[in-house]
Amino acid sequence: MRHGRSGRAFSRPSGERRALYRGLVTSLFERESIQTTLPKAKEIRPIAERLITIARRGDLHSRRQLLARLYGEETVNKAIHVLGPRFSDRPGGYTRITRLGRRLGDSAEMALIELVD
Repeated sequence: MRHGRSGRAFSRPSGERRALYRGLVTSLFERESIQTTLPKAKEIRPIAERLITIARRGDLHSRRQLLARLYGEETVNKAIHVLGPRFSDRPGGYTRITRLGRRLGDSAEMALIELVD
């Protein structure tokens, strides 16, 4: 039984799962909108929200925290200089998940996760 176990496994070991989340959040910050499966979108939402809250501070410590959790320095710069100031007045809820229906190939529930304006 899975007592006390939270989160989805996605049939991956923990390192691969963390790399998946890191790649999805990096893509979300670069493109500001990505299309993925609904469970993956639901899993990366709290991670992205937390990282935007860190980016809002914009100091050296937050930059280093973002560099540890995102791929690419350009993405970190965008998070601190563009996304942080954009959401500085917003107390939370930086992302939106919109259901898109089922994928034709395997009937997986698809979703669009995007940063709100």
